[in-house]
Amino acid sequence: MTDRLPKREEVALDLTWRLEDIYADEAKWEAELKKVAEVADKIAAYTGKLSEGAKTLLEVCKLNEELTLLTDKVYGYAHMREDQDTANSKYQAFQQRAMAAYVGAAEKTAFMSPEILALSDEELERFYAEVPELDRYKRMISDIRRLKDHMLSAEMEQLLASASEVQGASQKAYGMLSNADLKFPSVKDSKGEEVQLSNGRFVPTQMSKDRALRKASFEAFYGRYEEFKNTWASMYDGEVKGRIFEAKARKYNSAFEAAVDGNNVSPAVCDSLFESIHDNMDKMHRYVSLRKKLLGVDELHMYDVYVGMLPDFDMKVSYEEAKELSLKALAPLGEDYLAVVKEAYENRWIDVVENEGKRGGAYSGGVYDVHPYMLLNYNDTLDDVFTLVHEMGHSMHTWYSNKAQHILDADYKIFVAEVASTTNEVLLYHYMKDHAKSREEKAFIINHFLDSFKGTMFRQTMFEEFERKTCEMAEAGTPLTAEALYDVYLDLNKQYFGKDMISDPQIGWEWCRIPHFYYNFYVYQYATSFAAAVAIADRILKEGAPAVEQYKKFLSSGCTQDPVSLLKIAGVDLTTKAPIDSALAVFGEAITEMENI
Repeated sequence: MTDRLPKREEVALDLTWRLEDIYADEAKWEAELKKVAEVADKIAAYTGKLSEGAKTLLEVCKLNEELTLLTDKVYGYAHMREDQDTANSKYQAFQQRAMAAYVGAAEKTAFMSPEILALSDEELERFYAEVPELDRYKRMISDIRRLKDHMLSAEMEQLLASASEVQGASQKAYGMLSNADLKFPSVKDSKGEEVQLSNGRFVPTQMSKDRALRKASFEAFYGRYEEFKNTWASMYDGEVKGRIFEAKARKYNSAFEAAVDGNNVSPAVCDSLFESIHDNMDKMHRYVSLRKKLLGVDELHMYDVYVGMLPDFDMKVSYEEAKELSLKALAPLGEDYLAVVKEAYENRWIDVVENEGKRGGAYSGGVYDVHPYMLLNYNDTLDDVFTLVHEMGHSMHTWYSNKAQHILDADYKIFVAEVASTTNEVLLYHYMKDHAKSREEKAFIINHFLDSFKGTMFRQTMFEEFERKTCEMAEAGTPLTAEALYDVYLDLNKQYFGKDMISDPQIGWEWCRIPHFYYNFYVYQYATSFAAAVAIADRILKEGAPAVEQYKKFLSSGCTQDPVSLLKIAGVDLTTKAPIDSALAVFGEAITEMENI
């Protein structure tokens, strides 16, 4: 950990992503940004005409596909440029202009859904018979008509499209404050040496063996968030009110119902998750007790959550070593899969290390007709190795879907988005555990797996409970003040971590820093996906080629079926509690294995 973060221009070229694969010349970005409006205008000229005939509908669908490709490329490039240095005003402007173009296009094309909904089933069937080319857009049209009861008039749809940029203001403000403007102090470790804090460095300090550093960074980090508590609360309140506004406009009973219906998933899936987690909370409390025992502390604090449970053992894994490990661990998925992974490493699909102003965390993104990209903030920890294969799983899901489906059918729903990424993590876990060089190393890797369960199955469900509770509070008219949000979060933390954990008062401000609270009920899908991934990885390792073939069929299916049906292709049925309960049983077994070691 160096004294300061490098500036963007100081980062080695081979550790940065090559966005020139999208636009080698930014004049081309400018030209395609302009073209977005031109194609949207062509579509707008068909307003009121979609019922005229099959050929008219086909022409509009073709133009809409062209527009989707354009906006995907123009916006994808702009937001990745901004993310690599959020303080760069040039790329801030690029992102804002791209968003404005996207919103403008959405306004001009908002008539499409209401007019498609106005067609009778008989008219549509006649259109399909007259023009077989329309079959290409059948899935898209069916998905629009599925939401018929929640679609509005063309005028109202245009109004909602215009409001989308305003509704995104809270998320934008959160990103700017969190990534660009919020600065953290230096803290001292047990030797009196100063360590500069940042969003990217917070978790590494919490993983440190130096408890004095963990405590100091924990208090300073959340203390900084607390200083802006009313601002965070205002931004989150704006996010929630935006969701409620759209849910009411679309005649849903709640913002949550609206969110899951958009993914074609029943709210019962999330309710079953809550039920299973609460029924198995004893396993989480058992994990906390084991952590306290292995760390040998009289009191277990929230700044003891990330550090390995083996105080005398550590693993540092360089980026080069991580790439080699990933190739070995993912070998069961076949040579064709590995060939694309190698291409990602060799051809700069990945932005690897943290630099000043860079967006925190990690993600996989990209552009449909180019290739996926990954943003990392790699720090040589075991956790970073798992993050690498996690984001690679997202990228491979995108790659397979994009190769097999056109852009409108390739965009898989959020509900299944975390399955491929987590399957990769589970495969890496089994490989590293089976090839551990010592009992200590094996225990260290099991420790990571247990932490993944804690962080995904339990922590993400806790996040979802916070999101559900606070949205329900707002829907009932309860103000979302900083103190009210603090109380909800702290109470949940105590419930999930149990009596052996000291829920330090600072942890009540953790909600302020979670970007996923601006993603409209995203996080519960981490938990359901984790359960599905445990089952899929188990099948791949036990059954081999047949399971791999089914899994790749799932990866290649995009959004051609509803998410629950897609998972059935890979052998997982989330209409039942069985996958969740089975995954939690694996958690219990891993705790026992750790105790025995």
